[in-house]
Amino acid sequence: MQDFLAFINQVLWGAILLYLVPATGIWFTLRCSFIQFRYFLPAVKSLKITFRTKNKNITPFQSICTSMAARVGSGNLAGVVIALAGGGPGALFWMWFAALTGMATTFAECTLAQLYKTPNKNGGFRGGPAWYMAHGLGMRWMGIAFSLFLLVAFGLVFNTVQANAIAVVMSGSFSVTPIISGSVLAIIACLVFTRGLPGIARILQWLVPLMAILWISVSLCVMFTHIEQVPGVMRRVIEYAFGWQQVTSGALGYTLSQAIASGLQRAMFSNESGMGSTPNAAAAAEAIPAHPASQGIVQMAGVMFDTFGICTATAAIVLLSDSNTDVIDRANSINMLQNALSTLSGAWGADFVAFITVLFAFTSVLANYSYAENNLSFLHLDSPRIVTLLRVIVSLTLLAGALSSIDLVWSLADIIMAFMAITNLTAILLLSPVVRDVTLDYHRQRKLGQTPTFDPDRFPDISGQLFPGVWKVKK
Repeated sequence: MQDFLAFINQVLWGAILLYLVPATGIWFTLRCSFIQFRYFLPAVKSLKITFRTKNKNITPFQSICTSMAARVGSGNLAGVVIALAGGGPGALFWMWFAALTGMATTFAECTLAQLYKTPNKNGGFRGGPAWYMAHGLGMRWMGIAFSLFLLVAFGLVFNTVQANAIAVVMSGSFSVTPIISGSVLAIIACLVFTRGLPGIARILQWLVPLMAILWISVSLCVMFTHIEQVPGVMRRVIEYAFGWQQVTSGALGYTLSQAIASGLQRAMFSNESGMGSTPNAAAAAEAIPAHPASQGIVQMAGVMFDTFGICTATAAIVLLSDSNTDVIDRANSINMLQNALSTLSGAWGADFVAFITVLFAFTSVLANYSYAENNLSFLHLDSPRIVTLLRVIVSLTLLAGALSSIDLVWSLADIIMAFMAITNLTAILLLSPVVRDVTLDYHRQRKLGQTPTFDPDRFPDISGQLFPGVWKVKK
C-alpha cells in the first residue's frame, strides 16, 4: 500500500505539479503586473484593522489569522524537516521561490473568492474555489469535486497529520499516551467547533500571532548566538539549491530535481498557495476597502510571513545544529527538531518544540474544520444535523490520527493535496482574464488617488455571474 501511494505521489508531484505550481505563480506574477512586489507594504499596512466589524463578517485580520492557522501547522515544523531530508539544504531556497511566486497565485484565488462570494444564512458571507468554479466558470460539477476533495483533505487527512504530531510530542516530552492526548484533543476541538467560523476566527486572532512571535523570536535568538555559522548555512542553501555542491564534490546524494520537488511540495503544504484552502477564509472576510483585490492583497502577506518567517525559522534551527537529515524519516521529524533546538540552546529546547507543536497543530485543526464546514454549504448539506455529524467525524478522526501510522498519513496528505491543487489551479488559470480585469481596476483607482471600490456595472461580462447585492456601490 505504501509503495503504491508513493508511486501515485511521484506521478502527481514529479510529473505534474512540479511544473504547474511555479508556472501558475509566474503566470499571475506577469498577468497582475508583479502584484506581490508592488503591494506588499500596503498588504502589511492593511492589517491595522479593528477586531470587529459592524456586521457579522470576519475582519481582514481575523481572515488572515484563520488562513495562517491552517498554514502554520506541523507542516511548518515536521514538514520543513522532511523537505530538508528529501531535498537537502537547497529545498529551503525552493520554498522561498515557491513563496514569492505563490503570493501572486494566492492573490488570484483570494480575489476570485471575494468576487464570487455569496451571503450565508447568518448574515455573513461564504465563498471559495467551489463558488468561483460554479459561478465564474459555470462548472458546478467541478465545484462539487473540489468541495469533496477539500472535505476529505481538511476534514479528515490533514487533521490526522496534526493530531499525530501532537501525540508524538506529548508522548516523547511529557509521557502522555497517544490515546489520552488524542481524546483530550478531540473533546476540546469539538467544543470549539460549535462556535462556527466567526467564533473560531475570534479565537485564532489571538493565538496565531502569539505562537508565531514565540517561534520566530526563539529562532532569532538561536541565530544571534550562533551568528558565525549563519554565512556558512546560507552558502550551503544556495549551493545545494542549484546543484553546485554536488558538482564540485561528486556527491550522488541530493539532486537538483529532489531539491526543487521537496521545496515546492512542502511549501505548498505549508503556505497552501494554489491549493484552494485560503480562499475559503478570504471570502468570509469583509473587504476593506470594498474591492475584491483588497482581500487578495491581504492574503499575500500571509504567504510571505509563513515561509520567510516561520518555515525559515525552523530550517535555521535544523541547519545550524548541523543535524544529519540524510537519515531522517517522517516518523521522527519532530523528534529531530527537538534534538536540534536542544543542541543549540539547552535541554529546554525539546519541551519548547513540543509546546509550539501543540499550539501550531491545534490552531491548524480549528482552521481546517472551518474550511470543511464552509464547503458543506456549497453542497447544500449545512443543516444542523449534518454539521453536527461533521463535528463528530472530525473529532473521531483526531483520535484516530493520534494512533495512526505517520508515513501513511503523510502520503495520503500529499496525494489529496495534489488533487485539490490541480483542480484549483486549473480553475484560476481559466479565470485569469477576470483576475486581470479586476486587478487593473484596482490599479486604476489607486493611481487616481481614490479608495478602490468595486462597481459590478463596469464589468458587464461578469456582473451577471455575481450574487445580486453583494457588491453595492454608493452612488
